[in-house]
Amino acid sequence: MSIVVTYNKLVEFGDCDPARIVWFPNYFKWIDAASRNYFTQRGVPPWHITEREFGILGTPVIDTHARFTNTASYGDDLSIHTRITKWRKTSFVMHYEVMRDQCSIMTCIETRVFAKHVGNTPGSSHHQIKAIPVPEFIKQLCGFSQ
Repeated sequence: MSIVVTYNKLVEFGDCDPARIVWFPNYFKWIDAASRNYFTQRGVPPWHITEREFGILGTPVIDTHARFTNTASYGDDLSIHTRITKWRKTSFVMHYEVMRDQCSIMTCIETRVFAKHVGNTPGSSHHQIKAIPVPEFIKQLCGFSQ
């Protein structure tokens, strides 16, 4: 059973298009915030600390699939229910369900990796990253047991 963490978002007027419907890219912004919230709520330190202490700069997305089933508008209180459904060697799958009360608005499945910087030249603006094995301490904080 995976642990579910909820992130809440009040839809503002500026989040909507001229038809007063949430502009779809905003969902991806909120899902990204819900992903970080998931790790924060599970006790994972902020990324600037994991980078300094473990070389882990964060969890970039490598694949995403979304399905929109209803609309939302300004004034709606949304809750984003986030859980990890699969752990792999260097990646993991996060599932999100955006809800307004009991109404599902959108679902999204993302594959993410834990990443570190590699081969950066000091002073260069070009940054390369590489996926690393999922850290065991993070799996444990997120309730995964082998």
